Amino acid sequence: MLRREFLAVRSRLTADDVRESAAALAERALGLPELVRARTVAAYVSVGGEPGTLALLDALRARGVRVLLPALLPDNDLDWGAYTGEGSLGRVQHGGKMALFEPAGERLGPDAVTAADVVLLPGLAVDSRGMRLGRGGGSYDRVLARLERAGAHPALVVLLYDCEVVERVPEEAHDRPVDAVVTPSGVRRFRDGARATDH
Repeated sequence: MLRREFLAVRSRLTADDVRESAAALAERALGLPELVRARTVAAYVSVGGEPGTLALLDALRARGVRVLLPALLPDNDLDWGAYTGEGSLGRVQHGGKMALFEPAGERLGPDAVTAADVVLLPGLAVDSRGMRLGRGGGSYDRVLARLERAGAHPALVVLLYDCEVVERVPEEAHDRPVDAVVTPSGVRRFRDGARATDH
C-alpha cells in the first residue's frame, strides 16, 4: 500500500522535474565526505521517476572513482559490472518487470560489491531512524546481507526526493538502517558518523 503511494507520486513527475532534481542531487551527493574519499562506489542507474543518477555517476567517474553498477540475476540477486560512461550501458528487459540499464561489459560477480567504499541504494522512502523502504524485490536485502557476511562496512547512502523522507516506514527483522539520505535539498545523517571519520 505504502509503496504504491510513493510510486504514484513519482509517476506524476515531469521529465523536467526529474532532470532538475538529478542535478541538485548530484551536487549534494558529491559533497558528501564519504563520496569525496571513496575509491570504489556501488551505484545504480535510475529508471522512470526515480531520482536521476547519471549526472552523479559521470561526476564520480570524472573524479577517477571506480563505479560499479548492478545487473539483475534471475533469482533477484545482483551481479556487478564497471561503469565506463553512458555507452557502457545496455537496456535489459526482465520479464514483466521494468527495463533496466545495466553494465554491458564484463561481469564481476555478486561479491564485487564488498570492495565498495560507498553503496548508493535505491529506495522509495527512508524514515527518521534511517530505515529504508525498497521496492520489495529483495535484491538490496541480499546485497546488505552479503556485505555483512564479508565483514564489509561501506557507507550506505539512499538517494530520494525531499518528500520521501518520512517519520516511519514498516521494517522487517533483517532490515538495516542506512547511514545517510541525500535529497535535492540536502543530506540527513542517521548514524553518529563513527564510520565517517578519517582513517
